[in-house]
Amino acid sequence: MRRFSDQHTLHTLTEINVTPLLDLAFVLLIIFIITTPLMENSISLVVPTSGEATQTVDRSQVQTISIDKDEVLKLNDQVVDRELLESRLAELRAKKPDLAVVVRPHKELPIQKFVDVMDILQRAQVSKVGVLTRPEEP
Repeated sequence: MRRFSDQHTLHTLTEINVTPLLDLAFVLLIIFIITTPLMENSISLVVPTSGEATQTVDRSQVQTISIDKDEVLKLNDQVVDRELLESRLAELRAKKPDLAVVVRPHKELPIQKFVDVMDILQRAQVSKVGVLTRPEEP
């Protein structure tokens, strides 16, 4: 006869507990659900490179906004302030709905000043925006 004390109290675990794994998966899912809408509010910029350029740009069809190091705004080489820039862009867009604009920021310009100009373009409902860059020299 077998006694109670002779029974093996140790037995191997043959199944994996998946509860902590499911908890982790649900937490990660919630984090991704929360952060995904925040990533879609970024500014879309078209940054041309020499390898992608297949056509030359007709300068008469594109308006150029220049921002120098001293934060002076120029629309087609004419000095303008922010309010005048917004009104002129609205006028140009009223004449030509598919208005294209190229922004030429200075290399040392604070990024906030560039974002301010992009906000002006968005308020004027200009959707074709490019940023003029040049390749780095070795």
